[in-house]
Amino acid sequence: MLQFIYSQLIRLLLPFILLRLWWQGRHAPKLRRNWQQRLGFVPRASGTVVWVHAVSVGETIAAAPMVRRLLARNPSITILMTAMTDTGLTQAMKMFGSQIQYAYAPYDTPGSIRRFLNRANPRILVIMETEIWPNMIQQSRSRRVPVFLINARLSERSAQGYERVKSLVAPIMRSISWVAAQAEKDAERFRRIGVAASNVAVTGSVKFDVDIPETVREASRKLKASFSSRPVWIAGSTHEGEDADVLAAHRQLLQDYPDALLILVPRHPERFELVANKVRKQEFSLARRSLGEAPSGAEVYLGDTMGELMMLYGVSDVAFVGGSLIECGGHNPLEPACWGVPVISGPHVFNFETIYNRLLDDRGVTLIGGADELFGYLSDLFSDADKRRAGGQRALSVVNKNKGALDRVVDGIIERV
Repeated sequence: MLQFIYSQLIRLLLPFILLRLWWQGRHAPKLRRNWQQRLGFVPRASGTVVWVHAVSVGETIAAAPMVRRLLARNPSITILMTAMTDTGLTQAMKMFGSQIQYAYAPYDTPGSIRRFLNRANPRILVIMETEIWPNMIQQSRSRRVPVFLINARLSERSAQGYERVKSLVAPIMRSISWVAAQAEKDAERFRRIGVAASNVAVTGSVKFDVDIPETVREASRKLKASFSSRPVWIAGSTHEGEDADVLAAHRQLLQDYPDALLILVPRHPERFELVANKVRKQEFSLARRSLGEAPSGAEVYLGDTMGELMMLYGVSDVAFVGGSLIECGGHNPLEPACWGVPVISGPHVFNFETIYNRLLDDRGVTLIGGADELFGYLSDLFSDADKRRAGGQRALSVVNKNKGALDRVVDGIIERV
């Protein structure tokens, strides 16, 4: 009954969702393109189709090494990658070009999912992390399409929320063929909300198996050379409510290091212009990457392009990872860590609990509470090159010693197909 009520509510909301999509498309025309795919009208596929669903940019990047490994192990398969956001699909296209197929994920109405499955005809469905869509999962299983939840994580807060509607969630969880959990805590929470114990395994996080393509390394080297010997730090994936602290810390830093450069990368493209205006209003000199402006004379370099955050981490001496000074839950700290860059974060990192715990255990990350602490730690690192290098090496060491989840995940997928 609850599944029926959920489906009816989604159907009722669908016209308003499409209207919102049209409204957002006034400023982002890409959102209006291929809107039919969101209703399940995707190009027909043939052969052995592996449907990989990654909601947005972060999950798409996390899925990339797995997709490469699957194609290497079985070149005859067709990878169909879907995302809910335009930025997610754009990132996938940049990484894979014509190697795989792409589509917007269908909205979770029974009709949209049915049309998508009829056309795509997937052999398996691989969902990155914890995108639990009832109709997507249950209709796939009803067609004997195994559903795998990969790199799965579930915070205690989310688990308690699911437990409050367990009568709705449990049948969905029983439809999942395999959960590859990041840690034992995640596995235990999935079992609590209804996944069969035999279908849950702890594989670790595939994000530790981060892959920096040589093209990205070369772009990073080229940009870094243009900075000469300037001290450079980055604030990556920032959200509304964090920019003020980041800019306040940078203003203090400039008093001691007048040639310091902040690379500021907002998480969402719709904030690019707003953040640029905020930087100008505070009278920082600004260069924008999207306009091809050289950062040589700027105090703030705005990373207002998509798909370049990994490269920009590589040109930095110190990295602050955003989404963590507010209760957003943080973003992936392994992207700067894999470059051997010291990592700073705010206290709100529950979305990456396991990863942060491992970094904290080995002193591979420093948690700060606001602008003053951020400035203090930046100043400390910029004044001591040995301390800066040691912090970066500790972060990189955590990445290296936790690799291996990718092989376990790919083996698990292949043996279950």
